[in-house]
Amino acid sequence: MKLNITIELWQKENWYLAKSPELDFVAQGKTAEEAKCNLFEVIKIQFHEMEEMGTLMDYLAECGFEVKDDTILPVNEIVGFERSTVHIG
Repeated sequence: MKLNITIELWQKENWYLAKSPELDFVAQGKTAEEAKCNLFEVIKIQFHEMEEMGTLMDYLAECGFEVKDDTILPVNEIVGFERSTVHIG
């Protein structure tokens, strides 16, 4: 199956974090590329395990996806990101 995801890359001290907000998965690596590769591996492993348990379709639906043919499609699209300042207190 094919799935397009958003990848957020964050640098935390000497590590990089790769996050998929749609799937709520996170991985780390010593470089941004390693973190992305590790994220893809996490997704593959988790999807394989969920498929074996029979819960993959439920998880995808919970995350806002539907499966058509061999493609996993979002029901809703991310339309943007923005940075903002919130004054607390």
